[in-house]
Amino acid sequence: MRITVIEHEADAGLGYLDSWLGIPCDVVRPYLGDPVPERAADGLIVLGGEASAWDDAGYPWLPATRDLLRRSVEDGVPTLGICLGAQLMTLALGGTVERGEAGLEVGACPVTALPAADADRLLRGLGTAVAVQYHQDAMTRLPEGAVLLMTGAQYPHQAYRIGASAWAVQFHPEATPEIFSSWTAATGKQELDAAVKAAEPALVAAWQPVAVRFAAVVREGAGV
Repeated sequence: MRITVIEHEADAGLGYLDSWLGIPCDVVRPYLGDPVPERAADGLIVLGGEASAWDDAGYPWLPATRDLLRRSVEDGVPTLGICLGAQLMTLALGGTVERGEAGLEVGACPVTALPAADADRLLRGLGTAVAVQYHQDAMTRLPEGAVLLMTGAQYPHQAYRIGASAWAVQFHPEATPEIFSSWTAATGKQELDAAVKAAEPALVAAWQPVAVRFAAVVREGAGV
């Protein structure tokens, strides 16, 4: 049993998920020349990155990643798209992703579960939780059949489920304070690092159970 992971850049890796999932991961790094597989293993995680989800010229592996996401959702493979991964899933399934009019959403930000999340296998019981954010592109129209699960003040589409076992989250449940500080070091926003570090206990409390639940979905799908 294994999870296929698409990593778009070295500074946006699995982070917390590496230890939280408890399932071996095959990390595919197309920015280093790894080919994107046609199909995932027992589960699929597509991570974030600085690319825009439509920038196929700048990031030539994005079409294959969207195809992989679409195929995984259609095949019922447990799938989790994170930030750019969520946006790629949205485009792959017929939704819309655009440059967000509300500007950059960055730092330790609250996200709030909607009533539809109450019975969700991943996001139940969260209420309002703090999450790491770093994006300006936004999912402005969700794919047909998507169930919106979480919202936020700056951008309303923060998490959704489509089908029985595919989820997209705009925020970064995987991001440790160290990963976040590597992003701010490159963009001059280091003043936000302290708030993310202070939020670390709340980040772990909110998102570790979500990772454990996703792993359980993978195990269930694999018949384990």
